[in-house]
Amino acid sequence: METTERDPQLWRMAKDRAKFKSHLFTYLTVNALLWAIWALTGRESYPIPWPVWSTVFWGFGVLMNGIGVYGGFGRAQLSEREYERLQRQQREGRI
Repeated sequence: METTERDPQLWRMAKDRAKFKSHLFTYLTVNALLWAIWALTGRESYPIPWPVWSTVFWGFGVLMNGIGVYGGFGRAQLSEREYERLQRQQREGRI
C-alpha cells in the first residue's frame, strides 16, 4: 500500500473546513431546537422572540468563521502572501 505525504497547507485547510462544517451543523441544530421550543411553549407578547438573540449573534460568529475558512481571508493565506512579498523584496535587494 502506498503512503503519500500530505501537503501540510492542504491538510490544515481540510481540517479547518471539516471543523467549520461541524460548527455549522451544531448551530443549525441548536437553533432549530430553540425555535421549536419557542414555538411550542407559550409565546409571550414580546415584540422580539427570545431565540432571535442566539440566532443572530451566534450566526454572525459562524458567518465570520465561514468567511475565514472559505473566503481566503484566513491567517494562513495572509501569512503566505506576506512571506512571498518578503521573498520578492529580498531577491530584489530591498531588504
